[in-house]
Amino acid sequence: MFKKILIANRGEIACRVIKTAKRMGIATVVVYSDADQNSLSVEEADEAVHIGSSPAIESYLDTKKILKAAKETGAEAVHPGYGFLSENASFPTLLNDNGITFIGPPPEAISVMGDKIASKKLANKAGVNTVPGHVGVIENHTIATEIAASIGYPVMIKASSGGGGKGMRIAYEESQIIDGFRLAQSEAKSSFGDDRIFIEKYIEGPRHIEIQILADKHGNVIHLGERECSIQRRHQKVIEEAPSLALDPETREKMGAQACDLARAVGYHSAGTVEFILDSNNNFYFLEMNTRLQVEHAVTEMVTGLDLVQLMIEISSGKPLPLCQKDVKTDGWAIESRVYAEDPERNFLPVTGRLSIYRPPKTKLNEVRVDAGVGEGSDISIYYDPMIAKLITHSDTRTKAIHLMQNALDSYYIRGVGQNTTFLSSILSNPRFIEGRINTDFITDEYPNGYLPNNPMAEDKIKFLAAVAWINRKLKERDKQFINNKYLIQTEDTDRIVVLLDKDINELDITNYLKTVSIRFNKEEYCFSAEWEIGQPLLVLNLNEESFVFQVDTELCGYTLTHSGIRLDIRILSLLEANLYKFMPEKVLPDQSKYLLSPMPGLLVSVAVKVGDEVSVGEELAVVEAMKMENILYAQTNARVKNISAKSGDSLAVDEIILEFE
Repeated sequence: MFKKILIANRGEIACRVIKTAKRMGIATVVVYSDADQNSLSVEEADEAVHIGSSPAIESYLDTKKILKAAKETGAEAVHPGYGFLSENASFPTLLNDNGITFIGPPPEAISVMGDKIASKKLANKAGVNTVPGHVGVIENHTIATEIAASIGYPVMIKASSGGGGKGMRIAYEESQIIDGFRLAQSEAKSSFGDDRIFIEKYIEGPRHIEIQILADKHGNVIHLGERECSIQRRHQKVIEEAPSLALDPETREKMGAQACDLARAVGYHSAGTVEFILDSNNNFYFLEMNTRLQVEHAVTEMVTGLDLVQLMIEISSGKPLPLCQKDVKTDGWAIESRVYAEDPERNFLPVTGRLSIYRPPKTKLNEVRVDAGVGEGSDISIYYDPMIAKLITHSDTRTKAIHLMQNALDSYYIRGVGQNTTFLSSILSNPRFIEGRINTDFITDEYPNGYLPNNPMAEDKIKFLAAVAWINRKLKERDKQFINNKYLIQTEDTDRIVVLLDKDINELDITNYLKTVSIRFNKEEYCFSAEWEIGQPLLVLNLNEESFVFQVDTELCGYTLTHSGIRLDIRILSLLEANLYKFMPEKVLPDQSKYLLSPMPGLLVSVAVKVGDEVSVGEELAVVEAMKMENILYAQTNARVKNISAKSGDSLAVDEIILEFE
C-alpha cells in the first residue's frame, strides 16, 4: 500500500480524498493555485505545494508542475479527483513513465471513453445499446444541418471530448444549428482543447440513469447498482438518488450487465460510471462512460456502505476487489443535493464572493452527510466550478430520505454569496418529485418562467404564520422591563396583530402560554412551540408532531423567513399600523431597459454589434463566459445601439453595463 499520495485537485473532492487517505494511514499532499492558498484542502492535507496562478491552465491543468510536486514530496501515487486532469489520458502516461501510480483507469481506457465518437463505436461492438446518430466528426455547421435533417429533429450537438454539460446544445429546428454548433465547438475548445463535434438523436424527456462499476487489475468487474440523475439544468446534475424508482429488476440487471461488458471491452480498472438514458418505454441507451470518480458517488456509498475512494486506492496498488457481484447489497435510499453558488432567480447564473457566514446542517452517521471544500471565510472565485458542497441524506425509505434532505437544506445557513438551497428545497417539495414522476426536462417543465421562491400553499402559510407568532412572542419578551435581571413572566397573554407575508395581509389572534403559542387563523386554531431567540439564524417550529426549520434574517423593517423553497419578507404590525400602512407609497425601481447588463460576473467573449446598429428582438448582442460556460445575450426589443461600454476580453461584474440603446 502507498505511504503518501498527491491529490491533483481542489475543493470538495480534495477534502474527500484526504479524509479516506487519513483513515487508511496514508499521508497526503495537495497542490494549490493562488486562489486556493487559504483553502480548506490546504489546511487539511499533510503537505501543500503551490503550483501557479489562479487560472486552471496555469495550475491544476499543468501536468509538469504536478509531476514536479509529486517527485519533490515523494508521493508514490496521484489521485486526480474529478474534472481537471482526471480524464486526460496523457497525464497517467506521464506519471507511469516517471514511476508514479495513477489512481484511476489505464490511459487507453480514458482515451477511448473520453472520445464520445470512439466510445460509441466500442459500445456498439460490445453489444451495448446506443442512441441513433452520426458516429463521426462533423466539419462545419452546413454539414451539421444536412446530418440533423437526415436524423430528424430534435438533435443533440455534442463535443466528442465534452462533459459536465459543456460543449452540448439541443437543436429543435434548422435555425438553431448554426448557433448551437458554434457555441458547442467554442466551449469544447475552451474547456477540453478539442473542438470535434458529432450529432445524435435527442431523446426527449428521458430519465438519466447511471451504473457505478468497479474493476480491478485481475479481470474482476462488478457493478454497485444505479443512480438516478434526471434532475438537471443545462445538462448539469442538480439532485441525484439511489436507487431509481424507474427501474424494474430485469432492466436493472440488463443495465448492470451492459455496463460491466463495456468495462471489460475497454480493459478497465478502477471506479467508473456508465451513463444511460431511459425513454418512456423503458428502453435504455448508452450515453457515455466517465472514467473517474463521479461527483455523486456519495449516494452509492450511502446505500452500499462502501468507500469508493478507498477501493480506488486499493485497486491502483494492485489489490483484487474484496467482493464479487453476489456480495453487493444495497440498503435504503440516498439523495444528494448539489449546493451551488448561483442565482436560481436569474437563470442559475454563477455568482462569486466570500462566504461571510457558513453553517452547514448537523451531520449524523448514515443519515446526514456534508461533503464540502469550504468553510466560513472561503472565497468562491470566477476561476472554478461554483459548487459549495454536496449534501447527502439516507434513510430506509425514499420518503424519509426526502424529509431529512428538506430539513437539512432548510438548516444550511449560507450568507455572503447567493446559493441554490431554496431552489433545491422547492424541488424536493414538488409533488411530481415526491411521486417520482421525473425526467431530464423536470426543471424546464416545472419552472417555465424561472424559479421564484415565494409561492406558499395553504399548509405552508400556516407554518409561516406560526413562525411569525413565535417571533412576535420573543419581541414582546424583549420589550418588557427587567426586574432583578429576570423577565416579568405572564402565564397567558393574548394579542392581535397584522402580519404581512410579502404583500399578503393577514390578521392573526395570538395566545401566548408558558411554553406554547396558539394562533387562530381562518376560524381554525393551531397550537405549537418553537426554538428560537432573537439573533439566531434558525427557528425550529414544532407543529402537529412534526418539526420544520426556518431561516431567519433580520431586515430594516422586519424579517425574511425561508423554508422549504419559499422565501417571504414579513412585517409585524399593530392594527393601527396596518391601517396606516396602506397609505405608504411603493418605491419605483429605475428603468434599466435601455441598457444591456451583464447577468453574471464573467468574461466578455465578444460583442456582435457596433454603435449605430439597428437590432431586432432575438438578435445576438454579446457572449459572456463564466466558469467556462458561454451565454449568449439577445436583444429583448427593437432598438438602436447608442454606446458600447465594454470590449472583448473585459472582466465584468454582475449588472455591469455592456452597451446602451437609444
